[in-house]
Amino acid sequence: MTPLHLQAAGTSLVLAFDSGEAQIVHWGAALGDSLPDLGLLTPPVAHSALDIPVVAGLVPQASSGWIGRPGLRGHRRDDAGVSGFGFSPALRVVAAEASTDPGDGPAGASTAVVRQSDAEAGLEVTTSLRLHPGGLLELTHTLANTGETPYALEELGAVLPVPGDAAELLDLTGRWCRENHPQRHAIAQGTWVRSGRHGRTGHDSSLLVAAGTAGFSNRSGKVWAVHFGWSGNHEQYLDSLADGRRMLGAAELLGSGEVVLSPGESYTTPALYAAYSDRGLDGVTERFYEWFRARPHHVGTQGEAGGSGRARPVVLNTWEAVYFDHRLEPLIELAESAAELGVERFVLDDGWFRGRRDDTAGLGDWYVDGELWPEGLTPLIDAVRGHGMEFGLWVEPEMVNLDSDVAREHPDWIVGPAAASHKDGGRLAHEWRHQHVLDLVNPEAWQYIYDRLDALLSGNRISYLKWDQNRDLAEHGSGGRPSVHEQTLAAYRLFDALRAAHPHVEIESCSSGGARVDLGILERTDRVWASDCNDALERQTIQRWTQAVLPPELVGAHVGPTHSHTTGRVHSISFRAATALFGHFGMEWDIRQATPAERGTLRRAIALYKQHRGLLHSGRRVNADLAEANLRLHGVVSHDGEEGLFSAVALGTLAAEMPGRAGIPGLDPARTYRVTPVLPTPDDADWRDAFTQIAPPAWLSEGAEATGRFLSEVGLPLPILRPEHALVLRVEATAG
Repeated sequence: MTPLHLQAAGTSLVLAFDSGEAQIVHWGAALGDSLPDLGLLTPPVAHSALDIPVVAGLVPQASSGWIGRPGLRGHRRDDAGVSGFGFSPALRVVAAEASTDPGDGPAGASTAVVRQSDAEAGLEVTTSLRLHPGGLLELTHTLANTGETPYALEELGAVLPVPGDAAELLDLTGRWCRENHPQRHAIAQGTWVRSGRHGRTGHDSSLLVAAGTAGFSNRSGKVWAVHFGWSGNHEQYLDSLADGRRMLGAAELLGSGEVVLSPGESYTTPALYAAYSDRGLDGVTERFYEWFRARPHHVGTQGEAGGSGRARPVVLNTWEAVYFDHRLEPLIELAESAAELGVERFVLDDGWFRGRRDDTAGLGDWYVDGELWPEGLTPLIDAVRGHGMEFGLWVEPEMVNLDSDVAREHPDWIVGPAAASHKDGGRLAHEWRHQHVLDLVNPEAWQYIYDRLDALLSGNRISYLKWDQNRDLAEHGSGGRPSVHEQTLAAYRLFDALRAAHPHVEIESCSSGGARVDLGILERTDRVWASDCNDALERQTIQRWTQAVLPPELVGAHVGPTHSHTTGRVHSISFRAATALFGHFGMEWDIRQATPAERGTLRRAIALYKQHRGLLHSGRRVNADLAEANLRLHGVVSHDGEEGLFSAVALGTLAAEMPGRAGIPGLDPARTYRVTPVLPTPDDADWRDAFTQIAPPAWLSEGAEATGRFLSEVGLPLPILRPEHALVLRVEATAG
């Protein structure tokens, strides 16, 4: 069978079939249009090993001699009920074809579909691979039970080979209020596994797993990276065998008996998204951004084709301003104060619905509280819209408090591990923030939630939902069987149905901050809340690594209170604003308490955001490689090289007395640019407080002018920033 070659944007993927099964023999640098006889890639046969060349297939399997982690695990029962039969399939190719999707351009085949079957085992796997125009690879498997008895699926993994020169592995981890922090280690023999059993993506989930050449960095080195687009339980892994081969992959983490396929039924894996770059991590980021922004439903100002083109409005969220203190007059005052600053979207957070005075009661009763709001939400909505702002609302539809009408009336709708429902005395899982999970697998519970949200959106002029999910799905079951898989799909159906009924409403994925951030949920939502932490120092790292995959227009970034509610730190208004600027900008603070000087800086920051959000939300993200661990320089550069916006950030004290010169990456080396500071400015109250120096570098007062090559290779001497301060720089190509 003729090999299949997919290629796009400097990436090639080659599938070979000489062994009888599908095998990816190359995923990496572009190979051009001509391929040699791939038989030359047949490996040697070692001593004390199988007498055949071992194939690392598209679905790795023991029937081909693979002794690493299998791609497919499952079994059948015999007539006596004994389990374990059909444990080792021998999938072989029965069909394979490649095609070019419309609009992909002249680069060649971009999509491959491979069907492998084992008639004796009664199994068939169809694999879809698409190399998107920007170079992002998308891979899914569909397993069909073609046999005559049920097949209990344990795992179906999506894997890709990485070469031996991938010497280091980087992934992300974290916790509540500290999501998406990088960790790195050398690749060694054995299997490295990250498991997520949260029933959601998880605060500690690895948004990105990247294998790279030794010392790979932001701007250099070869990198092979993957992301698993699933919002439920999952595993991500690197399988490194003694024979030197390595497989990078992920799979849904299924509970015992969670997926049993009856004859004729099928299961499709969540998508594995993968990117190759020979330009370090920034090259991986660029591939993800191009994919996101090419989606027809993508939101955000677009400099290129694709997306809706709608600018991301400046947000004011009420949570850290009023918490549960919902009174009409103060909220109208807050809306007036927000409008005066230039806010475009006002979001009423938790506390508006029936019985909700704190977090112990009310979840599930999605009716406007008549005691708090005797005229409904209309007076507040009218006031907000009267100031030219959109109105948004917080909901948490997947959860329920025991102290709620819906829990009292429908205890059988509450998730528990036992076969008997809570109504019949079945054991519940432990509470988390005084709440339990509503069983969306139950059609009646699903319909109730849909009807309530549909009524809210139909009866009020709501443009935005902040959709929260504040607990793990521990011991999650329906009818006594594990059901995270079905719960996740039911939640997806809920999002999809509401979006279809109310296409004008944008939805944010919040999950006690960043515990549900993945490409599965982002196919159904318009932004994520990266963390419940609004501390600007913490946010610098959280946003940098969240934006390694997600473009900034999808990442909510707010100016929090002067005194951070989650860490106790105090930061200047310019540092908080500079941090929020490089995302979907907003505020979560009682801005009525801001001083005149702080309001002046906020106005300038909001004007700066509005001026540059077209650039911020369409350009290329770049991150400089600096030797100083506590100093960062990151920015966004337009695709035409005309302009950029950068931020130099001191995360802590610097080792050297002066930060030295920093190269500004991503500029056109042949063009001349002017570099000027834009936040803070000398008009801001904390301009002098941002620096610890007798005199600034010579260029800071009047700006600097130099070629892109000079700015990149020689750089500019940075001012001596105080710890936990930032300087935002505008870079503009000069005329001619």
